[in-house]
Amino acid sequence: MLYAPSFFALFHQEIAFPGKPKSDTLGTPPCTAIEKLRQKNENGGKMNMRNYTTQMDAARKGILTPGKIPKTVAQKRAYVHDEMMKLVAEGKVAICANKNHTCLNPEGVGSMLRTKINVNLGVSRDCKDYDIEMQKVMSAVNLGAEAIMDLSSHGNTQPFRQKLTHECPAMIGTVPVYDSVIHYQRDLATLTAQDFVDVVRLHAEDGVDFVTLHCGITRKTIEQIKKHKRKMNIVSRGGSLVFAWMCMTGEENPFYEHFDEILDICEEYDVTISLGDACRPGCLADATDVCQIEELVRLGELTKRAWAHNVQVMVEGPGHVPLDQVAANMKVQQSICMGAPFYTLGPLVTDIAPGYDHITAAIGGAVAAMNGAAFLCYVTPAEHLALPNVDDVKQGIIASKIAAHAADIAKGIPGARDIDDKMADARQKLDWEAQYACALDPDTARAIRDSRRPEDDHSDTCSMCGKFCAVRSMNKALAGEYIDIL
Repeated sequence: MLYAPSFFALFHQEIAFPGKPKSDTLGTPPCTAIEKLRQKNENGGKMNMRNYTTQMDAARKGILTPGKIPKTVAQKRAYVHDEMMKLVAEGKVAICANKNHTCLNPEGVGSMLRTKINVNLGVSRDCKDYDIEMQKVMSAVNLGAEAIMDLSSHGNTQPFRQKLTHECPAMIGTVPVYDSVIHYQRDLATLTAQDFVDVVRLHAEDGVDFVTLHCGITRKTIEQIKKHKRKMNIVSRGGSLVFAWMCMTGEENPFYEHFDEILDICEEYDVTISLGDACRPGCLADATDVCQIEELVRLGELTKRAWAHNVQVMVEGPGHVPLDQVAANMKVQQSICMGAPFYTLGPLVTDIAPGYDHITAAIGGAVAAMNGAAFLCYVTPAEHLALPNVDDVKQGIIASKIAAHAADIAKGIPGARDIDDKMADARQKLDWEAQYACALDPDTARAIRDSRRPEDDHSDTCSMCGKFCAVRSMNKALAGEYIDIL
């Protein structure tokens, strides 16, 4: 049996995502109803026909798209919408918004904007409970993740993917090469180049906002990998599948060879291409080597071709990188890829922390984002070990959000530090409820304090310092009050 019975029940339920409206009285799916209203309102009550293809094409033509997407993104980030449209037109901001994902809460991805985070989830052959995946989705949305990538690699993946694009307000991404073997239920070597392209179209039709495509490796890469003797070879799952397919068939990378056809599909559905880094370093020893940089140069060339087609692009980056090389990697990408948004996995700054790689990734992610990365893919404590469970997902999201927020403060993003200043005010007043309200994870903060509360005569402090609390002592001293310690 492909699905647990409980998933069928879930699939026919409407998820109460934050900010997601219920169906209208006629039973029209809420996404469809909202989009129809948007089109009517913006065209004098008449249905609005699209005279543009993608967000980039619209921005270049000066068209404010249905739902006023560039304006919405601009308002979230204290930009004038004309400035936002200019950044989208230039490719420096990507608004991943498939025309079929109409319940999307649009977000801009760009180095001059607030740093966004992505959450990977999806079933595997060994862990195939869709109920758990939906719990991860809810956790991701509730904790404020801007994007979710469905990396499912087992079973019939389409119902879950369609549920996400019909009901989830976050950007949805996929890696079509994973789904190719599953969709056709054939061995990798028997698939044709057209089979891969057709799966890209299937995902586009399903409403996916961005697709990771490993277009940057070619048959030349096979010789490079053999020649340069990397410690970890290729650690990208999608990259390894493309590499293996090329080795077994003797043919060129289908995503590279048929890139123009893929661009036609992405332009038709307004799908953003996330150019995958098949040669990202999988250990510190392989960082910033010939294979990684040569692929990055090719990704820069493909970025130009996509932009010429009015297709938005993000470029994916490392990987495992020593801390002293992170900033340089960001600058090289910005130069080679002409400011296209950089989407990084971490980077992880050490190889020895399985079980704690959400921390190693957050360290690298903060440095990466303050130096130009626009989009951080979260890493969980289960990285390198297992499929993450619900708690792993939460830990990964929190770590990534800390990294993103720290970077936004360092970059001087307007308003980024406001919540930190509110927290400082609350701490100075020993106002615990206000502190919880400012916390990234209020429930955890409250639970820790409640589990180890101080005694009644100094209940405004915490059990670490008690009456030795510096804030308490200073407040009393400055107010001219007696300071009791014992």
